[in-house]
Amino acid sequence: MEHMPAAWLTEAAQAADRQGAGDLLRVVLIVMILGCILTAWFLLRGYKRK
Repeated sequence: MEHMPAAWLTEAAQAADRQGAGDLLRVVLIVMILGCILTAWFLLRGYKRK
C-alpha cells in the first residue's frame, strides 16, 4: 500500500462503516467542546483587569 496523506481519513470512514457512528461522534463532540473552551478562554482573557 502506498502512502497517501488522506489515507487516515479513508480508513476512518471505513472503520465508521464497520463500527457505526459512535466513536466518530464521540471524537467530534470532544473536539467541539475543547474548541468552545479554548475560544471562550481566548475571548474572556481580554476582559481581565490589570
